Amino acid sequence: MKHIPVVMSGEGMVVGIVRSRFNESVGLAMLEACSARLIELGVDTDDIVVASVPGALEVPLALQQMAATDEFDALIALGAVIRGETYHFELVSNESGAGISGVALSLDIPVANGILTTENDVQAAVRAPVKGRECAEAALEMANLAQAIDELAR
Repeated sequence: MKHIPVVMSGEGMVVGIVRSRFNESVGLAMLEACSARLIELGVDTDDIVVASVPGALEVPLALQQMAATDEFDALIALGAVIRGETYHFELVSNESGAGISGVALSLDIPVANGILTTENDVQAAVRAPVKGRECAEAALEMANLAQAIDELAR
């Protein structure tokens, strides 16, 4: 039996991040934590490319455009959808999540989904730095796994 080891090294990796500007303070906290963790794990600062978009619904398109360049080893989506009084929360949460997953599956690139879906601003503020770090780790782990699987196929 062959086991593929878990590797979170970012050495030599190029990572794209798309951050939603809606709920700006949450997105910026996530970006700060995410980029700090990427650097801790060995990604060179010059190999982190950050784009911002108006909201969570625009994130998938920017991810798709980044993925289509074939310049990135992994992508990360950051932002927050905070529940309001209308059905809009469910719509934005579901559609952004489906779009992000669709990019990963259709373009064969690891995408860490860091779009928080919370009940209120306090939950979002508390979760932001944790989720930012987790996304950095998930993106690098999946990029390394993809490379290991590619090597098995050779």
